[in-house]
Amino acid sequence: MGVVRVLSIDQARRLALTAQGLARNRPVGNVTQRHLQTVMQHVGLIQIDSVNVVARSHELVLFSRLGNHRRTLIADATTRGDLFEYWGHEAAHIPTAQHPFFRFRMQENKDGHWIQRVSKELESTRPQFLAEVLDKVRTEGPIVAGDISTRKTPKGPWWDWDHGKRALEVLFWRGEVTAYRRTRDFARVYDVVDRVLPSVVLDIPTPTEKESRKELLRIAAQSCGVATARDLADYHRQKPRECVHLVDELVRDGELEKVIVEGWRDDAYVVTSARIPRHVNARALLSPFDSLIWHRPRAERLFNFHYRLEIYTPAAKRKFGYYVLPFLLDEQLVGRVDVKADRQSGVLRVLGAFAEEGADVKRSARELANELQAMAQWLDLESIHVQRRGNLAYALRSVV
Repeated sequence: MGVVRVLSIDQARRLALTAQGLARNRPVGNVTQRHLQTVMQHVGLIQIDSVNVVARSHELVLFSRLGNHRRTLIADATTRGDLFEYWGHEAAHIPTAQHPFFRFRMQENKDGHWIQRVSKELESTRPQFLAEVLDKVRTEGPIVAGDISTRKTPKGPWWDWDHGKRALEVLFWRGEVTAYRRTRDFARVYDVVDRVLPSVVLDIPTPTEKESRKELLRIAAQSCGVATARDLADYHRQKPRECVHLVDELVRDGELEKVIVEGWRDDAYVVTSARIPRHVNARALLSPFDSLIWHRPRAERLFNFHYRLEIYTPAAKRKFGYYVLPFLLDEQLVGRVDVKADRQSGVLRVLGAFAEEGADVKRSARELANELQAMAQWLDLESIHVQRRGNLAYALRSVV
């Protein structure tokens, strides 16, 4: 075995930012589907979340990398069959070319405990109900859950699903139907797979589970830049014990290189062809579900940045705010902003602005102001209002 290369934490950050497409200049002029394809090549998949305090999370991921863009880019790509929705890193928009590598998970879900239990509950109430729902999707689709609602009482909290919705979700998890998002209300629209996805992809022979897991690890390694085996597994929500030996195989095959990262306890891995830039000049407000930071332990190791979403924390106990976006400047996460798009008033409201310890407050405020102005323009908001909360607020107010 050769000498294991040691990377500084600065080098690790540059690798991560480059891999995620955050080290590139944003396009000037019209942003097209070609730009979206470039983003997907970097990130591999984009997590979906319904919170719309600023914009949907998938839109924020694109804004961080593309700046001002048409907000239907992902919807348009899905309509063309370039992207599909499935459980990748949680619910995610995934390039359709990757569909074969998720088929093992669809088969796995058919035998999963939750799917089996719900299927039996549905069939015990109404025999052949799943088959009836699938036939309805095939003959009348695309449909939303409301089209086959069996609810007799008012809807309760999240996950209070009636039989129709549960049946559609079972079929979706099993890969027997696919889905995309309706633009006006973000509802899942269900349709049969062969009516949505291109035959050139559906006709690809299904890889083995091992081949699929290995390919997902390759994608994760390309998108992470540098990562531990646990980090690589988490990227597509695989279990580490199922991946460790596959990571070792990728090293033996010469596709990955084992490295040591300064300050990290576990070994890390980089794609053998990866080049480390000498510096990165980046500026971005990040979605809480951005793939750069969605694995919080890795974000802490890379940026010494402790981040938790406080949506479900009672207001009085929140440290930073309801919907807080980390602020990336050059190679560091230098602050965080509690921000809200007040569409009715046409105002981008900064409810709190916080600088990280050691950050250059004046420069951070100046660059953050520029980023907020770009965001307001993208969202068609006329002004920015900064409240006084946070140790970055005063400097930010002076330049907005």
